[in-house]
Amino acid sequence: MYTRTPADWRETNRARWDERVPIHTASEYYDLEGFRAGQDVIRPFEAAEVGSVTGKSLLHLQCHLGLDTLSWALRGASRVVGLDFSEPAVDAARELAADLGLPPDRASFVAADVYDAAEAVPDSAYDIVYTGTGALCWLPDIVRWAETAASLVAPGGFLYLAEFHPLTDALDDESGTRIAHDAWSDVPPGPYGDGDTDADTVDPPLHSGSGGWARQHTLGDVVTAVAATGLRLEFLHEHDATPRRAMGGRVLLMYSLRASRAPDQ
Repeated sequence: MYTRTPADWRETNRARWDERVPIHTASEYYDLEGFRAGQDVIRPFEAAEVGSVTGKSLLHLQCHLGLDTLSWALRGASRVVGLDFSEPAVDAARELAADLGLPPDRASFVAADVYDAAEAVPDSAYDIVYTGTGALCWLPDIVRWAETAASLVAPGGFLYLAEFHPLTDALDDESGTRIAHDAWSDVPPGPYGDGDTDADTVDPPLHSGSGGWARQHTLGDVVTAVAATGLRLEFLHEHDATPRRAMGGRVLLMYSLRASRAPDQ
């Protein structure tokens, strides 16, 4: 059951992400050295569904260390902008861009809350507004997110989202193949992320209470919110693998959607 969003959800989550930046930049999961050496982190289905980005502008909301953002730049995007509310993460992304020889006019990063993106980013609209995996669960208001993201899509452009399937929150922790948890609940501050991170097998608890607050959003929540913005939903696809694991049996583990703005809209 959903509970009232805690007043300090943003501060709690920012503390979590700020403190994990040095862990993530040193982790094998993110493998920054491999990325600097030419490793591309864009998943094959994302590349196929987004299509060519050559000559296009791209905004990446909730970009964390910017690996996805910079991968799109290296794939030919004329300008990429990454936005994240963690200043240490943005600093790390800027350093990584400099290491790759991408100047600020090709790849820039902004430290701001995603709900403030329209006022914080340097351009009023982008050909592609992109959001990668593990982003939406940290937001309490999915309607406000959709409105903000859609407002930044240029005429003829589109919003693209690749995200973990809501089903993953209900699977058991041991095998990931059985329904064991409530798929309609909040994850309260404290334990979320403490001991189970997307960076390494072990991510120890850090700041007191900084495990993070999260909310599960159903496919219906997300699709309805995007459709209400006036963008045209082109597709909703479901996938049976994630960057972290693939099951022996076929389980829905990721989904992706693309919604476009008409050229004259």
